[in-house]
Amino acid sequence: MPTSRRIDVVLLAVAVVWGSSYLTAKTATDALPVPTVLFVRYAVAALACAAVPRRRGGPAAGPTGGLTRDEKAYGCLLGLTQAAVLVLETYGVAHTSAGNAGLIISLTLVLTPVLDRVALPGRFFLAAGVCMAGVGLLVSGNGLRTPGTGDLLMLAAAVVRAGHVVLVGRVTAGRALRPLQLTAVQCAVGAALFLLPAAPGLPALARTGAATWAQLLYLALFCGLFAFLAQTWAVQHTSATRAGLLLGTEPVWALLVGTGLGGERLTALSVLGAALVVTGTYWGQSVERAHRRLAPVAADKGVPRSAGTGVSRVR
Repeated sequence: MPTSRRIDVVLLAVAVVWGSSYLTAKTATDALPVPTVLFVRYAVAALACAAVPRRRGGPAAGPTGGLTRDEKAYGCLLGLTQAAVLVLETYGVAHTSAGNAGLIISLTLVLTPVLDRVALPGRFFLAAGVCMAGVGLLVSGNGLRTPGTGDLLMLAAAVVRAGHVVLVGRVTAGRALRPLQLTAVQCAVGAALFLLPAAPGLPALARTGAATWAQLLYLALFCGLFAFLAQTWAVQHTSATRAGLLLGTEPVWALLVGTGLGGERLTALSVLGAALVVTGTYWGQSVERAHRRLAPVAADKGVPRSAGTGVSRVR
């Protein structure tokens, strides 16, 4: 499989697990306080990172194969922005439906290229418009109510997540940062941030049932460790905008999980909306890919390339 396709598959897998995370997080926060859920999610992921064998030496490693100065510094920075995304998302989904949460967060698709300051062709924004039309149909198909606190928190999460995706691309460009080590630092930062707020709810973990623990482990290992690691690796090898396009399929997976496992009703408008989101995502992806391929030609002719296109990061 070509490297570009492998990157797409990884990003799509991240979108799938994140799409499933809304129903999982909503169910978990029904049983435990939000800070406790976030602390366990980060702490388990940090322990899993520590358990993964590390290859010592290598160009990116420190004198003993440990964390480099850049990995510590940028890992802490990305840990703060990722924690901000998760706290907004988790409180948001706790106060709205899992379907609404997955739909609103898809605004990341439109916000990422804006924050990435990419000069893309108008066709890209037409594709984004198709995606947003699809989201509108999905919302109508599930009877979206007047936006409440949870919906507004999810909107804020979409803005912060778009900024986080762009930041990952910017800080990893041209730097020898290893995804696993960077993810380990992010998880440790998140666990430290939520330890104190979670402390009052920690005794309840001893009385937590197996189903809730399974949800916590899924959030930590799949929606946390795997997603953080995979996103960091993929964005290092592509553009933030392209990553945003594939991650933009998340509302479709959220809808499928909600209908398949959460008992939400799937209407004809929902099916049409999901089809538009997928179509718009891959149309936009093809436009962005063609734009990146033409960027080196434009640069050779003296036309400045956009700093956010990620051309130099494509493998």
